[in-house]
Amino acid sequence: MSNQLTRRLALLDDDAHRALLGQGLRGIERETLRVDRDGLLARTAHPAQLGAALTHPQITTDYAEALVEFITPAEHDISVTLHKLDAIHRYVYTKLGDEMLWSGSMPCELPDEADIEIANYGTSNIGMLKHVYRRGLALRYGKGMQCIAGIHYNYSLSEKLWQVLSSSEGVAHERRMPLRDFQSESYIALIRNFRRYSWLLMYLFGASPALSTSFLRGRAHALETLSDDTLFLPYATSLRMSDFGYQNDAQSGLTPHENSLESYVNTLMDAVNRPYPPYQALGTKKDGEWIQLSTNVLQIENEYYSTIRPKRVIRTGERPIQALCKRGVQYIEVRCLDVDPFEPVGISLETGRFLDAFLLFCALDDSPLIAPPDSAVHARNFARTVKEGRRPGLRLERAGEEIELQAWASELIGRIRPVAALLDDQHNDDGVHAASLAAQQAKIDNPALTPSARVLDEVRAIGSSAAFGLRQSALHAAYFRDSALMPAEEAMFDELAATSRTEQAAIEAAPGPDFDDFVAAYNGSTLCCD
Repeated sequence: MSNQLTRRLALLDDDAHRALLGQGLRGIERETLRVDRDGLLARTAHPAQLGAALTHPQITTDYAEALVEFITPAEHDISVTLHKLDAIHRYVYTKLGDEMLWSGSMPCELPDEADIEIANYGTSNIGMLKHVYRRGLALRYGKGMQCIAGIHYNYSLSEKLWQVLSSSEGVAHERRMPLRDFQSESYIALIRNFRRYSWLLMYLFGASPALSTSFLRGRAHALETLSDDTLFLPYATSLRMSDFGYQNDAQSGLTPHENSLESYVNTLMDAVNRPYPPYQALGTKKDGEWIQLSTNVLQIENEYYSTIRPKRVIRTGERPIQALCKRGVQYIEVRCLDVDPFEPVGISLETGRFLDAFLLFCALDDSPLIAPPDSAVHARNFARTVKEGRRPGLRLERAGEEIELQAWASELIGRIRPVAALLDDQHNDDGVHAASLAAQQAKIDNPALTPSARVLDEVRAIGSSAAFGLRQSALHAAYFRDSALMPAEEAMFDELAATSRTEQAAIEAAPGPDFDDFVAAYNGSTLCCD
């Protein structure tokens, strides 16, 4: 254990500080496709009864019109977060009719590109901005990519905890660093450690070793054939996070520097302002219709498909980079988690407990700066794990040498164990975090227990990834439909839906600039004022 980790754990184990560990926040964003009873992509619009996708705080759409996204309120305990995610699912199922929510990350059988509808957000300038951005994504990546689903895990620590660490380590006095900057720097340090170790999450929680042949649209690949409608890799953990996922040539050389918030922001600002010749050839309009927001490497900074992001809650019209520059990092968003097809809400409480221990470890441990060669090593370790993570004897790179994945994974679990113990002490010593670590160690000892191995076993047994997905979707649909919400919960969601429709109508009725001027103002970062 590093000196910094030992020192910080001892500090937070003090009676005066232990409660701070329970004051951070956890939130989940779960994406999932709406499908019909046959497991085919729903061709219907986002159900009006759910509310307006533009303004609803918990139920919206992502890229495709059929790709719904559920956003939980931020809570101090992941068990409460998951309870609220469960309630969202139950409410949505009261409005879906015969449709279901797809159980996995990789899409169901997809129709032709022309028949996949891009998400719509109404006629307001901000709604059209969101829609045109998605038109640009379809142009750049293809609509099939807009049907991939994932779990995003939002995580923060208490600002009082950062204050305790800053004071203990003399940062404010010795370096004259404001608390906001110390907090931002600390989250960036967490992200660096996440880059070093996130391959472990892909091994433990990757759940997309196979995909439908319809997804690749004739694209060249080196996947193996399992059946007429299914392709796979025998030792893959997450094809979603491989080069079959949301990537393209324009982003291939984009690696934000995460040695400081400033370098991270500068890299993304360069990408959103640097023209990319193939996109320039397409232009921003075709036959007078907007087809993308810009012809630069990224239309907006969120187009960068990172496994983790520093985040700040944004204000109306504000760009994410603006928020980070003005007010610093508020939380981090983990974006590499597959939807778990064995869990009705897509993620288990046990997984959440492990993530809390893992992310706290990343936040407290030493986090040296990352040189470009080291960044390339981290990327190779991640890429190797998503495609070959369960291969017997698979070796990763560490400090210029090779090490077996299993050996390094077990070592990491050992380093995280004191962090889990501290969380359990704060959690009335119920042992839930230690139990989660034990469950992950079992997966390391026996790869057959990993979600990716279990999914592949089921797909092989049934003969089709689509059939497996449909079976799990039907099981989950029955689970949610068999247990109704409490009347007060249903009334709350009804009110949220009604309010969201009223808010969208008000936005659309309000006067505003011409859409061309609106886009220019957004691209120029002048829509939001302090």
